[in-house]
Amino acid sequence: MSPTEEESHLAQQSIQHLSSLLSPETDIQVYLGQEGHGVEEVTLPRSALLLLLQILTEMAEGNAVTLMPIHAELTTQKAADLLNISRPFLVRLLDSGEIPHRKVGTHRRVLLRDLMVYKEKITKKRLEALDKLTEQAQELDMGY
Repeated sequence: MSPTEEESHLAQQSIQHLSSLLSPETDIQVYLGQEGHGVEEVTLPRSALLLLLQILTEMAEGNAVTLMPIHAELTTQKAADLLNISRPFLVRLLDSGEIPHRKVGTHRRVLLRDLMVYKEKITKKRLEALDKLTEQAQELDMGY
């Protein structure tokens, strides 16, 4: 579910406060409390604070966020949605061996970790192609 306008605004404020806590140290002490209740000290790993900041950034932009463990198995529809491609195209990638998968009965399951590896590979190829196009445009003095 997408955050409300109020939640997005609160997320933006939280980003500003939490960003100031970032330090090279691995552990971060935060104090949590609610009006009328005691204050608790909680030690967070730095990586957890970075993840929280990423979540808040998405919320501040009005985006819904889903958190999944890297070992999660996804259906082909969820995997296609994650890659922003059609399910039939994803199935072709699975059948061609581009992305590893396993079958549970007649259904395919894809590990989130394998999807992320594929996504990084494709992103790297796209960036290399863009660099090459930029280089060619500069050689041809196209004003880029």
